[in-house]
Amino acid sequence: MQIQDLPYRDPGVPDARSGPRLLWWLGRSQAGGQLQSLAWGLVHFPAVSAQPFVVGYAVQAVVDRSGSRLALAGALMLLCGVASTLGDTFLHRAAVTNWITAAARVQQLLARKASLLGSALTRRVAAGEVVAVSTGDVEKVGWFVESVSRFTAAALTVVLVCVGLLVYQPALGAVVAVGVPVVALAALPLLPRATRRADVQREKAGRATELASDTVAGLRVLRGIGGEELFLDRYRAASQDVRHAAVRSAGMWALISALQGLLPGLLLVGVVWYGVGLAQEGRVSVGELVTVYSSVAVLSYPLRHFEEIAMAYSFSRPSAERAARVLSLERGADEASEASGTSGTSRASGASEALAGDVPSGDLYDPGSGLLAPSGMLTAVVCGDPDAAGRLAERLGGHSAEEGPSVLLGGVALDGLPLGVARTAVLVQDKDPVLLSGSLRELLDVPSSGAVTADSALAAARCEDVLDALAQGSPGDPMDAHVTERGRSLSGGQRQRLALARSLVTDPEVLVLDEPTSAVDSHTEARISEGLRGLRKGRTTVVFTSSPLLLDTADRVVLLDGGEVAAVGTHRELLRDEGRYREVVTREPSEDSSAVPAPPDADSVVPEPEKIEESA
Repeated sequence: MQIQDLPYRDPGVPDARSGPRLLWWLGRSQAGGQLQSLAWGLVHFPAVSAQPFVVGYAVQAVVDRSGSRLALAGALMLLCGVASTLGDTFLHRAAVTNWITAAARVQQLLARKASLLGSALTRRVAAGEVVAVSTGDVEKVGWFVESVSRFTAAALTVVLVCVGLLVYQPALGAVVAVGVPVVALAALPLLPRATRRADVQREKAGRATELASDTVAGLRVLRGIGGEELFLDRYRAASQDVRHAAVRSAGMWALISALQGLLPGLLLVGVVWYGVGLAQEGRVSVGELVTVYSSVAVLSYPLRHFEEIAMAYSFSRPSAERAARVLSLERGADEASEASGTSGTSRASGASEALAGDVPSGDLYDPGSGLLAPSGMLTAVVCGDPDAAGRLAERLGGHSAEEGPSVLLGGVALDGLPLGVARTAVLVQDKDPVLLSGSLRELLDVPSSGAVTADSALAAARCEDVLDALAQGSPGDPMDAHVTERGRSLSGGQRQRLALARSLVTDPEVLVLDEPTSAVDSHTEARISEGLRGLRKGRTTVVFTSSPLLLDTADRVVLLDGGEVAAVGTHRELLRDEGRYREVVTREPSEDSSAVPAPPDADSVVPEPEKIEESA
């Protein structure tokens, strides 16, 4: 895999049982790149380490006044230089490729998991942690994955040099062979403490990132209530905590780095001191002493990779743990089926008539609440508990994170269908839809049936003023105007209408809308209800709302009480006969709902959309 070939067509199925297992899986998944990096490392490091032997050979040739041996030493030095340069160039190229591709693989896996979990992800993992995992953590994971091959090449080179010195000059080689492992492993006792301090730093940084993310997302509200200074003070405190933790962590790593610089120097002094004594006794030649001295000096280069691999693992292990925790999340319904003994095969038996890729149609039925949305009709659902309404809306989309029986579409269990097929059949727009940054054309460029154009969807959602506002900020075609992240430059009602237009463009078999007009004025809401009914004619639509304007447009209205269907009828029938319904819709509490008399004229409670337009 090369960088230009990204993204992966299939990033694979990760081993997310733990952080170390995820790192091991990533290494195995990139075996080709790891072997390539290892091969170039075994060219580069030995070529660098061989130069002291050549230098010693050249010095001895000068002492012996041998021109031929000196010429041979020059040729060998040139060969080592070329090999070192080529090895270093392609080693760096292979290492960067391994780093980026490993990080990209994890990012694709995280994106796939986020798509699978949907809104259930942010209920299980804080948004700040998701951001931290998908940005900084993937880079640390990629760092360790790519450094393994370089460390392996460096370790093999150190072993090769020690063996070579033992053969070349046994007396001095024995000192080097004993001292090098001590130098390489001296920092091990300090690693647990350094790792703990690094973990504390990352934990505090994650909390600060989460606080910053939440503050930016709610900045408009904070300014409205004058709370930006309070949250700014909180972020300052969190930032200072991160700084103090980073200083403590850096101090420990500075100590480890100091040891890695001090101990090789002490070894070098010891080798020179012992070697000079041997030279004075005539037991070693000048060339042998120069060779051993130069080899020990050069060994500090591959030995630095021992420190790097320790640091890389220390930083990447917690990052891999967090990534594995996100990647191991499963939808609650699947876990519930396994816990209750319901196999995936038996769950899918209800979908035996639907082939993978076939989109079922028909009535939408939720066995848990008894909610039935007849095919081709606009069904409005009234629920006094907004959280319960949101959970039911999500459950209607299939593959819900909640326990319970599967929702049926045309008698086919949605949970038994592939997730992509279920989401093609039923589209759920929650009460807080997200607008991605980009042009309006890109925002509406979503998978769809092709039956609904962007213009008709925008017209049905009454986005005329949104187009005018975008056109003022960007002269030209409003479809090419830029929509900022989450649509922060737009009002709440404008964001809602753009999100509704995006949902209408998809033209799914079943469209579920959760409070799609809660931030829209009454006049615009009346026009939206007409546009929604006209554009979705003949298609199944479920709207969770307590707005009389939308309720009066629906073909049938369902009242939920305690999570179950309590009454079914038209808006005016329920307004006349159901006290509980009047409490939710008119927001007029009473001690005895059933004793509340029906109004003599429903129009006095619920104005017709036409009248609203006239009054406007």
